Amino acid sequence: MFNDKQAQVLAYELDNNRIKSRTKGNVNLSYLEGFDIIEAANKIFGFGNWTYAISALELVSQESNQNQNSVICYKAIVNIVVHDLQHSKHISREDVGFGTGIAKSLADAHESAGKEAVTDALKRAFRSFGNQFGNSLYDKSRVHQNQQPTQLQQQTQQPSIPQRSNNIPQDYASLYNLGLSVVNQGEYLIVIGDDLFGKKDSIKSFGFRWDSKSKQWYKSIEQQSA
Repeated sequence: MFNDKQAQVLAYELDNNRIKSRTKGNVNLSYLEGFDIIEAANKIFGFGNWTYAISALELVSQESNQNQNSVICYKAIVNIVVHDLQHSKHISREDVGFGTGIAKSLADAHESAGKEAVTDALKRAFRSFGNQFGNSLYDKSRVHQNQQPTQLQQQTQQPSIPQRSNNIPQDYASLYNLGLSVVNQGEYLIVIGDDLFGKKDSIKSFGFRWDSKSKQWYKSIEQQSA
C-alpha cells in the first residue's frame, strides 16, 4: 500500500516541535493541531491522494452556563481514505470525535462545537497511521524529548545550507505522484525520493536547482514566495 519512502517517514519519531500542550482541569494534555495533521497527510501521502468525509454530525447536548453563555456539544464520525500513488489501492479509517462550543451567540456555539468535533474525529482517525499523526502521544509511559535534528531532518540534511523557518505553501502534487516528497530544511525546500536525477525535468519545472556537492535538489523559501 505505502511505498518505501512513505513507510520510512511514517516510522520516524514524532518531532517535539509539532507537539502542543494545554491544561484540562488538573491534567496536562499533549496534542497535535488539526492543520498540522492535514499538512502531514499532504506531505506523506500527497495532495489528491487522500480524502475524508463526515459520516455523522450529531448534537449531544445544549445548555447554558452561569455566565449565560450557550454551551453546545457535538459528536462527529469522520471517515478518511488514503490511496496509493497509482490510485489502484486504498485504505480507510473511521473514528469518533467530540467538540464543545461556548459563546454568547447560540449560532457561534454550534459552529465552534461542530468544527471541533470534526477536527477531533479526523485526528483520531489519522492516529492509526502511527507516530507522525500523534499516536505516540497516547502512550503515557513515553516521554517526548526535543531532539535536534529530528530523524526526518537527518534523512534530508544539507550541511551547506543554514536552517531557519518552516513553511511549504505550494502544491507539489505531480512530484508526490512520482514518489517524491518536498520537505522543509531551514530556509530551503528539499526534494527527497528515489531516482532524483532521472526525474530532473519534473523537479526543475518547480524551480528547484541541483546541488552537486550535497546531491540534492533545492530552492529557497524566498524564491517560492516571490
